[in-house]
Amino acid sequence: MNSVLIKAVLSSSPNYELLFESLSWPSTSSPGPERIEALTAFIEGLGPLLDGSSTSDETTFTAEKRRCIMDKIESVIWTQCLPLLYKISTEPGDTKFRESTAAACRLVSVCVRLCDQEVTGRLVLSVLASLQQSDEELPGLVRFSVEVASEVMAALLPSLSPDEQLSQTTLSSALSCIKTLPDTLVSKITVRLLLTLLNCCSGARISSILRPILEDLSCWHSNHRTAVVTERTLLCLTALSDHLLSPHHDLCLPLQFWKIIQDGLTHRESVSRKRSLYLLKRCVALSEEKGVDFPSTSSEEDEILFKWTTNRSKLLREFWEDYALVMETLEENQVHVVRPILNRIDTLVQTTADDCQESGHNLFHPSWLLCVYQRMFHSENKSLMREGVCHLLELRVLQQPAFALAFSQFIVGPFMDVLSETSLFHRSVGQSVGECPELAVKLQVFMSTFFSSLPSEHRGHVLLQLIQQLGSKHWCAVPLLFLSQALSRLPASPLLGITGLTALREVLRCTMITHQVLLRGAAQCFLLNSALCLTQVNTVTLDDVFSFLMHFRADESLCRGTQLWNQLCAWLSENEGNFKPRVMDGEPGAAITKETVRAYVQSEIHKYLQVPASTGQTERLPDSREADKLARAVLLCLDMETSESRGQNGNTVETLLSPLLDTLSKVSTNIYLPLRKSDKSLQLMLRLLQLRGITGEEQGDSVMVAVEKHIFKLVDSVLEFILRRLCGELQELCDMERAELYLCVLRQLVVMYASVPQHHSKLQQAYFPKLIKYSLKILQDLSQQIPSVANQVARAVAMASLAMVCGLFEQRVIDRQSETIYALRSLNDFFYNPEASSSQTPSSLGHFNEILLKPQTLDSSSVVGVQGSSLQDWGRIAAQYLRDQWICLSSLIGDIDVSESVEPSRAPESLKAALSCSVEALALLPSDLVLPVLTFMEAALPQVVHHDEALCVEAVTLTWDLVQGLTTNARDFWQALEGFVSMAFHRNLLRLTESQAPSLIATMKQIASELMELSQTKTGVFSVLLQHCCLTWLPAGRDTDQADTIFSSVFSHIDILTEACVYGPVFRRDQRLIQDVQTYVEQLGEECTANVVVTCDNKDDQLPRTCALAFLSRLDSSNPLHQRLMEDLVIKLLKRDNSISKSKVRYYSNSLQHRVKNRIWQILLLLLPKLREEFVTTSLNLVFEAGFCSNQASVKYLIEWMMILILVRYPQHIDGFWECFSTSQEKTKTSICTFLSVLVHFNVILPKLKDKAVQWHKSLDVILQWCFNHNFSVRLYALLALKRVWALTDVRAEAEEVGTSGLGGLSTVIKACLDQAEAMQNTGNANKNWMRIQEHFFFATFHPIRDYSVETILYTFPSLSELADDEWIPPWKFETPSCFSESVSCPLRNPVPDLSQLQPGDWIQQDKGEHDKEERWAEVQKKITPWRLGIQEQEPELQLVTQERAARLGKLHGALVVVASLIDKPTNLGGLCRTCEIFGASALVLDNLRHVNDKLFQSLSVSSELWLPLLEVKPAELTAFLQVKKSEGYCIVGVEQTANSQSLQDYQFPEKTLLLLGNEREGIPANLLQLLDVCVEIPQQGVIRSLNVHVSAALLIWEYTRQHLTAD
Repeated sequence: MNSVLIKAVLSSSPNYELLFESLSWPSTSSPGPERIEALTAFIEGLGPLLDGSSTSDETTFTAEKRRCIMDKIESVIWTQCLPLLYKISTEPGDTKFRESTAAACRLVSVCVRLCDQEVTGRLVLSVLASLQQSDEELPGLVRFSVEVASEVMAALLPSLSPDEQLSQTTLSSALSCIKTLPDTLVSKITVRLLLTLLNCCSGARISSILRPILEDLSCWHSNHRTAVVTERTLLCLTALSDHLLSPHHDLCLPLQFWKIIQDGLTHRESVSRKRSLYLLKRCVALSEEKGVDFPSTSSEEDEILFKWTTNRSKLLREFWEDYALVMETLEENQVHVVRPILNRIDTLVQTTADDCQESGHNLFHPSWLLCVYQRMFHSENKSLMREGVCHLLELRVLQQPAFALAFSQFIVGPFMDVLSETSLFHRSVGQSVGECPELAVKLQVFMSTFFSSLPSEHRGHVLLQLIQQLGSKHWCAVPLLFLSQALSRLPASPLLGITGLTALREVLRCTMITHQVLLRGAAQCFLLNSALCLTQVNTVTLDDVFSFLMHFRADESLCRGTQLWNQLCAWLSENEGNFKPRVMDGEPGAAITKETVRAYVQSEIHKYLQVPASTGQTERLPDSREADKLARAVLLCLDMETSESRGQNGNTVETLLSPLLDTLSKVSTNIYLPLRKSDKSLQLMLRLLQLRGITGEEQGDSVMVAVEKHIFKLVDSVLEFILRRLCGELQELCDMERAELYLCVLRQLVVMYASVPQHHSKLQQAYFPKLIKYSLKILQDLSQQIPSVANQVARAVAMASLAMVCGLFEQRVIDRQSETIYALRSLNDFFYNPEASSSQTPSSLGHFNEILLKPQTLDSSSVVGVQGSSLQDWGRIAAQYLRDQWICLSSLIGDIDVSESVEPSRAPESLKAALSCSVEALALLPSDLVLPVLTFMEAALPQVVHHDEALCVEAVTLTWDLVQGLTTNARDFWQALEGFVSMAFHRNLLRLTESQAPSLIATMKQIASELMELSQTKTGVFSVLLQHCCLTWLPAGRDTDQADTIFSSVFSHIDILTEACVYGPVFRRDQRLIQDVQTYVEQLGEECTANVVVTCDNKDDQLPRTCALAFLSRLDSSNPLHQRLMEDLVIKLLKRDNSISKSKVRYYSNSLQHRVKNRIWQILLLLLPKLREEFVTTSLNLVFEAGFCSNQASVKYLIEWMMILILVRYPQHIDGFWECFSTSQEKTKTSICTFLSVLVHFNVILPKLKDKAVQWHKSLDVILQWCFNHNFSVRLYALLALKRVWALTDVRAEAEEVGTSGLGGLSTVIKACLDQAEAMQNTGNANKNWMRIQEHFFFATFHPIRDYSVETILYTFPSLSELADDEWIPPWKFETPSCFSESVSCPLRNPVPDLSQLQPGDWIQQDKGEHDKEERWAEVQKKITPWRLGIQEQEPELQLVTQERAARLGKLHGALVVVASLIDKPTNLGGLCRTCEIFGASALVLDNLRHVNDKLFQSLSVSSELWLPLLEVKPAELTAFLQVKKSEGYCIVGVEQTANSQSLQDYQFPEKTLLLLGNEREGIPANLLQLLDVCVEIPQQGVIRSLNVHVSAALLIWEYTRQHLTAD
């Protein structure tokens, strides 16, 4: 309309100055888009008049007038447009932002076309300055926002095409912006500047612009290969792809271009992956279209990632089609979608391998395959990730050296990264508990094959990289274990030098952080095996080897006497003399050749004991790691030589240890011997004794016998030295470490010499009493309480010495008739006698909970620097002082009566006060030191409970709170829990009745309940309680006089036993994985040394059940108390089963309810032989009632078995069984099948019955009535029972002889029924079911009497009944020390292997049919189709259909344009047309207007196409169409999930919105994504990742309508 009016005005020779003035606006105002468009139309109308192209003769301008108008136009740019654009830049939130910007840019575009080129250049430079990121503000420079500047440049670029310099300046500025601007602005710069610049050029000019763009982006990516750079380069390349990959431009794509694509294919952002795949498909399509070889020329040194040859075009096309299909399908992240295309990956791999083997081709670079695997590794779906890992592990092409080398860096990089995912190592379907996970087995084979296939010169380097990758981060226990195992399975080969040992040491450091001790130890064993097999001995010294061995813990892996230790000895012996020679210190030119292990050890001992003379200053204790390293080396040397000399080692030990023995002999006599040397000699001696390992005298440990023999000779010297040091010479803070060393040595010597009377007697009669008396003297001396360092250290050392003696006394190492015991009575007086009590302790006690006084930081007798560092440890010293008190108290209370130290009448009060102090101590001590307090409480509680029950309740409650607070502290929790259970559930407390201690009993029950609840999340907790209780109630060597008294306590806590019978929580998958892997390691036995060394932690979740079953197996049915317990337990279990059956909780296979019911009936079956007949009679109805309930298959089999055994044992109940068939059919429904199953085994029951013929006849009568039931399953069971009962020929003959009336007619009916059953073979599924039920294990193989065993009930039946494998309890678990009592009536193992040889699915016959040959795309999900099928020839010209349909009257009409050119399904288009019409969209854009004639379209559009403006835009024309719409001020909105997507519920639609809808399969193409101004995503709550395109569009259209057309 503006153009018509302006043309009319200009034709009337107006006053141009007046028009300029009236259409212009003040620079401070903000005109609306209409006014800007009016001025634009006016100036555009002046164009023909100014350049003389007007056809009107009336309007001519003089030169002066033309100059004046041109000045006015230029003035519009500088005084109207730029201020307006600046104002728009400062107000981006304005709703008219896009429309005003578009209008102003059109005005600028019109003005510059009429101005000189110099004006255009000035304007361009002015706008480009706004795109440069700079904090400096230049005077006179007006900065626009990047959005506004890019729109202005897009308007100016068509005018720049003649000026190459300005074009290059613009190009450089745009490329700089791409690298520096925020992510949200990069696409705008790319689309509005680069793409517009290219669109304004043609021919060779386009190539001259594309080439520097490609070079700049490639160089940027090469120098900064990060995810952000890859994302931005892909955005630019995709936006320019129509020009970059045009057949009209012969551009050479560099190597870096293909690396950008490969990085994009494995990018974390889905949009980048989409763009990368789009570029790859375009390159393939272009290569095929052009039909030329690519690259045209190349040298042998150049790496070629993409190659195309015309003579192999078909092979290449199929390869890249498959490749694109695989990469597209992997985006689905769903295993059932991806699994069908895994065979395509095989095809890709095989094609690449075949090509590599053919000389002169190499069409497919292996790196493209790595992109596929890396994409699978990055999947959010762990199952898909696992599929990718397993697929790579099974690649046979890696057996080719070239392929193995090409994959090597991928293996040590991304592949190792993905293997750190613990969930990969779950057991596969079909694997049972204790089996090595499938992936771990494949990993072992893969590692061996891979390294064997690598070229020999690369193996060592790749292996080193792999080990370094293992040590570069903290690994979880499970992946590290299986990777270590895989390394240990590598073929022996000298691949690792000193760098390799260093890398393995770092891996060992990683293993030390895991909490699972067994897994940690197993990983260490595997790593040591790896080192022995892979170390190149001539590159490492013996010192390197023994330094490496220091990192293997003796209590977890490298323990003397184990198989691993013996392997190490053999390895040292085999390689002795081949190790790298050492260069001795101070002799760089003198190398030791062929150094033996003995020579090395002798040298190290001399070096170890060489210490400088004492300076007289206080020194800290030497680092014990030196002694540990040397002691291990000594023992390895001795064991190695012993194995070589077959036990002759007497002189060997003495000559080797002579420097140590010489030093030890002088420690008590040589006053000039440096203290450091004495300490080091004691440290070495202690480690030698501690590392004796598991080899004992019974195994002929000649080495340790010889070592101890030589130490025997020096024991007096050592003891005298230690005693002297402990009695007054330790007075510095750093001496506390020495005190610990001396006491450890003393304890070790006492234990070692317990079997030597002369030494042992001297210790007890002389040394210990002296030490006790001196220590008590120090503690009782009031002058020692002065807070000086010397006094406080002396007190701490004295208490530690007493604690050591008491500990030995408690271990029964000290003779109770010795002088030591009398000295300990004085210690008892010290604690309990109130006469020596200080003011800070209760008046009724002596020295309880005394604390050390913190000394002054400066002391005249010490060095300030040493004291300053040592005082940091004062808190630990003070805590140990308090802990040592309770060690003494816990030892004394069990053997020395309190009444010996106080008046007998005051003894109870003293004990109460002591217990109260123990409660206080729990709050004072750190968690790792409370165990002695719990031990004291264990002895004190039974004595105090009768005098002060409330105090006992408080003690138990507070202790339980302490234990619960340690649940996250694996190091301290378990020992605290064991101590607590021993204390709170002491045998004397368990014996209490509710009348004797009601509050305490209630507290114990509550704690037991909480403990069982805790066990649901922390494996092994319940086992601690149950094992303790079972051993208390039924100890192995019990005294018969007190046995019943102790056993009777079980009735007060029967709930513990009941819960144990059905225990078995359903753990999380990660918890289950840890348990499965631990079971696997245990199954390795002695093959893995950790099983020998690591003490079993009893955290198996099946342990409570096995413990309960072992307890029940030891019950004596002749004992009334035992019989009562079994009967009470049976009643409780039957009631629980009944409550589960009646509950409304969903009862499905392998649910918790199912598992509990199954466990109940397993226990009942095992107890049946021990139950009294009278009790069975009273509870039989409950068994029959259970049979009528709805049960899972495994429970049903157990109930049926129970009924059979009861009828076999007590045949008089057969009439009760027949009555079950008389129950109304409404109640029984299909549960009658349970009772019919019993009759299938009637051949087992019948021999026990009286009147066999009568009972046989009765069974036929009962069965026949169910053969005609309306339910097919019931009929099937009845026919099987009928067949089996009728087959009892002996009884049938007897019945006929008796002449039972009616048998003849009955015989006819039965034969007819059986003939009908056999005739089922012609009735399809009926025959299959008839065959299946006959082959079912319960009816075909199982025998109720012969197969009755623990193995069948707990392992075989669950495995055949489709119970989860964590419910299978193998018989070997009862063979461990769990005191299982096997009997003839209930053997542990099944004597006949028939059942165990069956597989879980043997009786199920799957329907199998012949599969036709698959088409090329047949196995792919229909949503994923070959990308080439979407490429169509498009018309090159843009054709817009004019709006010929009238707008509807009386209805609001919006400015929403919906673009559906990418949608190709008529149903979606028809529904979309209907939606657009209903909600008043301004237009719907289709790819072809012929869709409106499609019947499917019309069936959903219901004539809406007649009332809605429709436009036609081909998919190939969308880029230009969207650019036009952007110029018109439209906001381009797409529905896509990206990193910067906005939620639909938060986004505000601009009025001028263009909604771009994606294709049903691939969404919005990658080349259009950067044209979007906004990506909107619809919030989702479900699992399915996408909506139908019409539904998505409808949601956005309604939201736009709600915001604009329905607003008030």
